[in-house]
Amino acid sequence: MVHLWVRAEQRPNEERVGLTPEGAAALIARGFRVTIEDSPVRALPLAPYLAAGCERAAYASWPGAPSDAIVFGLKELPEDGTPLRHRHILFGHAYKGQPAGPALLKRFRDGGGTLYDLESLVDERGRRVAAFGYWAGFAGAGVSVKAWAAQQAGGICPPVHRYADKEAMIADLAADLAGRKPDALIIGALGRVGTGAADLLEALGLAVTRWDMAETASGGPFPEVLAHDLFFNCILARPGCPVFVPADAGARARRLTVIGDIACDPGSAYNPVPVYDRATDWAAPVVRVAENPPLDVMAIDNLPSLLPVESSEDFAAQLLPHLLGLDALEQGVWGRARAGFERFAG
Repeated sequence: MVHLWVRAEQRPNEERVGLTPEGAAALIARGFRVTIEDSPVRALPLAPYLAAGCERAAYASWPGAPSDAIVFGLKELPEDGTPLRHRHILFGHAYKGQPAGPALLKRFRDGGGTLYDLESLVDERGRRVAAFGYWAGFAGAGVSVKAWAAQQAGGICPPVHRYADKEAMIADLAADLAGRKPDALIIGALGRVGTGAADLLEALGLAVTRWDMAETASGGPFPEVLAHDLFFNCILARPGCPVFVPADAGARARRLTVIGDIACDPGSAYNPVPVYDRATDWAAPVVRVAENPPLDVMAIDNLPSLLPVESSEDFAAQLLPHLLGLDALEQGVWGRARAGFERFAG
């Protein structure tokens, strides 16, 4: 019997979950066992999971889960160095040269566990089968607009918070803009992330220039980026990716004052926005990399958590058909994810 253990997220400002109560009921109907941990912050309440037949476990008790359980969460595990003996489903951020990657993979090697990285769940053509991209784009564009509005008042982006829904976010940003209309350039506009960003911007009535592979095939440089008020990077960093914003952009003549690096991979060797070197967070949503005029970079790496209910329900719907295949863990998307782990874990 497959035993899926849904752990509580332990990272600050993380309320998302990758399985809805309806999804849990579908897994249980298939004969799976589902355990869900208590959580003080999960966006979806516990009671419907229990009504669906899930078993209840204490908050953050997953290290003591039965050895055959598959532990399922979204964001990083606590970085305490302990060996990892279970099979884990999560976003590992360990395969693209990220600084914390080697330590995580060592923990799996030491404990004999396996990482099924959610970013590596791909179909036969290599396309992701489940992603938070749309809501990352939507929320990331929202925070970047808030940063631009703060600049117009001579300040810097204030702390951000979760929103009840997208309508609440749009209303808040419209009030911040007070009728002002910055324009924006999106690279990666045809993907999920870029689509989400464009939808938020257009909901605010802003002019959006959409670029994708065709417009960046030359490899750069791309002076058009500096000629917009806002720029959004919506592509994953990978080998061969061109530089969109040069490292010395802050010293150049430009209209650009806010970069929304929604892909947010500053630790990668392939970062196409090498003007900053660290992720930002809810308390300090941007890092200022230049003055006169200012240049702020928004690089929050858990953007969908600003809209936790909508992003959880969307992601869970995408992932559920594949969770239902956990009884064939060595095949399909799961087999490919395991092969990726074995390739990088050594």
